[in-house]
Amino acid sequence: MNRQLLKRRVKAYTLTEILVVLVIIGILVLLALPNLLPLITKAKSTEAKVQLEHVATLEKTYFYEKSRYSNDLTELGFIQEKLTTGGKDGKANYKIEIVNATNNSFLARATAVTDFDGDGTFNIWEIDQDKNLKEVVAD
Repeated sequence: MNRQLLKRRVKAYTLTEILVVLVIIGILVLLALPNLLPLITKAKSTEAKVQLEHVATLEKTYFYEKSRYSNDLTELGFIQEKLTTGGKDGKANYKIEIVNATNNSFLARATAVTDFDGDGTFNIWEIDQDKNLKEVVAD
C-alpha cells in the first residue's frame, strides 16, 4: 500500500514553468524601476528636510539662550544618525553640517551620502536662520 502512494504522481508546476514566471516578473520590475526612481529620491529627500528643520529649531533655541548661532552640532544637541555608507546598521542618507554661523545668521546643509538615481549627482539641501529651506543640487 505504501508503494502505491509513492508511485502516484502529484500535480505540480515544473521547474521550467517556475523559471519562466520569475523571468517575466523580473522583466516587469526592470520596466517599472525607471519610473519609480524619482519617487524614491523624493521620499528620501524628506529626511533631509526634516533633519534641517530640526537643526533650525535647535539653532533658534540656542540663539535665544546665547544671543548667537552655533557652528557645533553637538553643542546644539543634534545627534547625527549613523550614515548608510558607514556600515550595516547605518540608516541616515544625509550628512548634516553647519556651513556658517555668526551672531546674526547660520546656514546648515544636508548632503546625500549616496547617489539615489545613479547619475553621479548627490542631492544637497540648505536651510538658514529664517527657515528658508531650498534644494541646492537636485538628484
